[in-house]
This record gives sequence, C-alpha cells and structure tokens, in this order.
Amino acid sequence: MANLSKKNYSVVISAAVAASALISGAANAQASKASEVVRAASADTLVEQVQLRPSTVSQNVTSVSQLSDVRPTDWAFTALQSLVERYGCIAGYPDSTFRGKQATTRYEFAAGLNACLDKINEIISAGLADKVGKEDLATLQKLQEEFAAELATLRGRVDALDAKTAKLEAQQFSTTTKLRGEAIFGLAAGSDGNNAPPATNGSDRTNTIFSYRVRLNLDTSFTGKDLLRTRLQASNTPSGAGSIGTALGNGNNTTRLSFDDGSAANTFTLNRLYYRFPVGDSITAYIAPIGAPEDVLSPLNPLESDGQGTISRFGRFSPLIRIASSGGDTGLAVAGLNFKLNDKANLELLYSASNAAAAAGQGGVSGADTKAAAQLVYKPSEAFTLGVGYANAYTVQQGNVVGLKSGLGVDGATFPAGVPALGITGYKSNTITGNLVWDITKKFTFNTWGSYTFVDGTFSNANSANATFTSWMAALSGKDLFSEGDLAAVLFGQPLSFDRLTVNGADALSAVANSKTYQLEALYRFRVSKNISITPGVFFVFNPNNNSANGTATVGVIRTTFSF
Repeated sequence: MANLSKKNYSVVISAAVAASALISGAANAQASKASEVVRAASADTLVEQVQLRPSTVSQNVTSVSQLSDVRPTDWAFTALQSLVERYGCIAGYPDSTFRGKQATTRYEFAAGLNACLDKINEIISAGLADKVGKEDLATLQKLQEEFAAELATLRGRVDALDAKTAKLEAQQFSTTTKLRGEAIFGLAAGSDGNNAPPATNGSDRTNTIFSYRVRLNLDTSFTGKDLLRTRLQASNTPSGAGSIGTALGNGNNTTRLSFDDGSAANTFTLNRLYYRFPVGDSITAYIAPIGAPEDVLSPLNPLESDGQGTISRFGRFSPLIRIASSGGDTGLAVAGLNFKLNDKANLELLYSASNAAAAAGQGGVSGADTKAAAQLVYKPSEAFTLGVGYANAYTVQQGNVVGLKSGLGVDGATFPAGVPALGITGYKSNTITGNLVWDITKKFTFNTWGSYTFVDGTFSNANSANATFTSWMAALSGKDLFSEGDLAAVLFGQPLSFDRLTVNGADALSAVANSKTYQLEALYRFRVSKNISITPGVFFVFNPNNNSANGTATVGVIRTTFSF
C-alpha cells in the first residue's frame, strides 16, 4: 500500500484502523514509511505488544468531539467524524485523547484492521450492507491482502488464547496438596528465686534445657475453598518431667513454654487431622477427629503463634480456649461452625470432647473432658476487633484435689495447700471472656482479654466445693521497627487466680496462703531471612500457683524458628 494520498479515502480507513488499535500515528504518514519501520522490529515482540496494549485502556467514542486532542482544523478531522458516524470504528484512551502523533507498528496496525473488519462484518450481518461504501470495501480488501500474514498470526494467537482460557475455565481447580513445615529449636534457662527449703544448699533452684519441636502440615484442598489438614509432629519439649517448670517446683505450671507439647517421645505422632469446608455462602464447617479449639475459636491475639509470637504458654490463649482443651495423649475431637453474620460480625460455635474416655465414664459423648463454646467476633473498623465468648465445660479429675492444671487444663490456680482431698471426680465450669485488639498504627498494636470462670466440683461423696477465678492479659507489640519481619512485644497479666473458694459451704481461702499470680514478659523477634527467625525473651512469674511463699520464677528463652 504505497503512496496513499491524504485525499484518498483509503487513508480514512487507515486512520480508522489505527484508531481502533489505540495507536493512530499512521494516519498522518504514508503507509510505505510505516511498513519500513515495522519490518525492522521483531515479529514476536510486536505480537506481544499488541496483545498487551489493547482494550484494557480503550474507550469507545460516539462523537469525534469526545476526543480532546482532535480539532476541526486537523487534516483527519472530517475522516474521523465520518467513521464515528458511519461505522463506530474509533476507540480512544481513557483520558479522552486520540494521540494521533504516536507511531504505530505493523502488527498494531493489523490488530486495528482486524477490529474494523469485525465491525463491518457486524454491519453486514445486521442487513445494513447498503451502509458500507464500495470504495471502503475495496480499500479494506487491499489492506487485508497486504496484512494477510500479520492477521493470520494475530488470529492464531487469539484462537490459542481462547483455547487455553476455555481449558482453564473447565479445569480451574484440581486437587492440590501442599507441604508446610516448622522446626523450633529452644534454649531455655530458669530460676525459682526461692532460697528457702526445699532449695538445695540455700540457693535458687535452676534448670536449663535445649529442646526442639518439628511440625509437618499436609494441606489438601478439593474445591479450592476447603482444607484438609494432616499434621505430623515430633518433639522433646515437655511440660512434665524434665521441663523448666518441674525443676522450679511450685512454678511448674505457669512457667511452661509456648511450644511445649507435654511429651518427650522424640517420635512423630498425628497431632492434627481436620477438614474445614464452606456450607453455602455464609457458613464454614469444621470437623476434626484430632483437633484444637483455636482452629474454630479465633484467639484474637496477634502474639498467639507459638513459633513466632509469645515465648510463654500463658501469653497465647485466654481461658475460653484453654479450659478443657488438653485432650491428653489422644487429643480432642472437635466440631465447629463459623457463621458470617455480615461484613463485620462472625459467630463461632464449638463442641469438643477428649478422645480418651475416663475410667468412671462421666462427661460428654466420650465420657471424658467436654466443652461447648461460642464466641461473637465484631470488627467495627479496620483498627478494632472485639470478641465476647462463653464456654461451658466438664473436666474429669483423675485423682483427689491436685489443682486446676489437670482439672481445668489452664495455667495458674492450684488449690491452696491445706484444702483436704474431698473425693472430687470432676469440675463443671462456666467461663465468660472479652477480647479487644486495637491496631493503633500500622506498626503498633494493643490487645487485651479478661475472663471470669465459675466452677462447681462433682464428688463421689456428700462433699461440695465451688470457686470463682479471674484472669486477664494486656500486651503492646510493634512490628517492622528496625527491619521488615521483626517483632517487639511486652505483656503483663494474671494467670487464672482464685477470687473465691468455698468448701462444704465455708470459706476456704482465708485460712490458707493465697495470692494472685502475675506474669511479665518481653521479647524481640529478629527476622534473619524469610524462613528463619530468632526470638530472645524473658518472663517473670510472681507468686506462682497463687502462693506468695513461692519465689519469683524467672525464665529466659532463645527460640529459633525455621519455616518452609
């Protein structure tokens, strides 16, 4: 197509073609010059350009006056005006410009030609062939012959893209299993701060341990919206014999580490097995032969992670989640529902039961520890998250009065010394909690929770006992303070402590030593790389197990976490 005159009507078609591709520079130059420039470029590159530059920025125009940079004095004004009115073959940029001085490539011109051919075919198919001039058709035919190779390439690319798109739509999801893992190495040292007997040689009791915990999560999805999780775990970080707490005597429960799991088996066990799936648009269901309450009830604590957050067990969860959640060596069977009430509120419901039945056969569907809980989570704004929860639980007592560690499964309150064995077989408890998470800025967050727990004992005889406990925690954390991924936090709170204890109708606290337990913790997490972090920290437990006679327990931890 050489030496096209500006007065020749084919230039009008050329202008339309270029405009429909959003690059109309060829309209004010001879086509032969454009072809020479085009042939100097790589065909593959040009095809990629024309695929990447199109309709995402196009804007159809119904009047040439909508193009702010086209004026009546422009040489192509009349031609553009005619094409808009006759064929609707013009497209502009979103800012209402035509940009007629931009250079065009051969493949871009071919893309515009293809668009105009499609438009004229639509007009003819609609029975309006008389509206298409013979000269226009002749010009388009010549252009089609000139750009036959480019048109074939473009259409082949489009057909291939359509085929790939159809395949993706038909197979947009396939069953996928991903492996996610975490390994924790922990070096911990503790002192009970108690020089009185049974301390050895009048000095503090101390202990140092180096331990690990490894988890492998196999996460499978069948629909893209569900999750089947299988977790394997191995550890030698115990909460019993050999732990920091055991060596520190009366501080054994409140000095537990965030990542201890109560065993030192050094063998892989099935630690979690659950399936979470949507039911309609507003409900998510959860069922787990081996699960945990925190999979259903939101912890509402940015420091909850045992590998990346708090270094103590107390700092992770409120009693809403802790109570009746130990499950023993066989874990918990858990069922739950999450109702999305609206964009700001969710209602979480849970029922859990120990997989191991108690010898006496009391409690729940399994005859052991059981819990029914509900939590309403409300997010009035991006900065605030509120939660209100309630739990009704039954926990089996595996002996006489040995304290609430085994009786309620939470940190802190052990029955004061001097309270006799009463033949307690279990505890019925009702717990109410409130949570607040406040993102003060993008870097700093304040969170807190508080709880009341009301407990009635069950007995194998005529004795009776009931108690009230309180617990709370407040924390301030800052992320990315010096480098991305870092976390600094300080928290202070009261593990489960007695407010009232009545035995056989009489007050049982005033006659024994009883003081509320408090805990102070500070940590800083350094992000070494995307997959490695190191967290040094220290926490202090004052009046461990509600007894001021116990010295202040101090525990220092260096935790290294590998995630993959």
